[in-house]
Amino acid sequence: MPRQVLIIEDNQDIANLVSMHLLDSGFRVESALDGRTGLDKARNKKFDLILLDLMLPQLDGLQICRELRSQNILTPILMLTAKSTELDRVLGLEIGADDYLTKPFSIQELLARVNAIFRRAQYYQLASPTTESTIIEFSDFELNADTRTVLHGGTEIELTAKEFDLFWYFACHPGRVFTRSQLLDQVWGYGHDGYEHTVNSHINRLRAKIEHDPANPEFILTVWGVGYKFTSNATAATTIQ
Repeated sequence: MPRQVLIIEDNQDIANLVSMHLLDSGFRVESALDGRTGLDKARNKKFDLILLDLMLPQLDGLQICRELRSQNILTPILMLTAKSTELDRVLGLEIGADDYLTKPFSIQELLARVNAIFRRAQYYQLASPTTESTIIEFSDFELNADTRTVLHGGTEIELTAKEFDLFWYFACHPGRVFTRSQLLDQVWGYGHDGYEHTVNSHINRLRAKIEHDPANPEFILTVWGVGYKFTSNATAATTIQ
């Protein structure tokens, strides 16, 4: 079945051009020219990807992204922005965008980013310890990939979309050491060179939520001079199908 893409872009020429090339690539496409209409479409229909302009009438892209993630709508978001400042890019990633593309961009680069997001989504489906596994248990934690929830001692921990992605990825690879660049590539996607501090900030927030003593973490460990690893003690984790 063709993948469904929603374009939220107020420039009609850009929306038409992107739509035409996505249709030629085999996708189904819907468009919205303002933030309010785009948010309503994203809420009421299941899409496989949202191309989201940053500057929009009525609601801007950051507001839309924040609203969707707060409602646990986890559709991948590729943010399109005419702003090139580091703050704008990092803020979009921090609140749950999966990737960004700065205008002007080539259609070839856009399609490469779109396909990379879909490859990464497929990778997460295969990254579980077994392909049918959706729950990982270790210590007092339970991670559920279907509901994207984390329980600790039976109590749910509120995580952002990217915090969950990061936690799940670590839990799937106990004992393995990852550099910040590798985590950027696997969790955020390619094209984020130079944003290693995004990994640091997410790990710090994740530790604050899951560690008894974030200053002396038990689960997400720093490997000095290299990066991070998830405790190898989690190899005893039980995977439930």
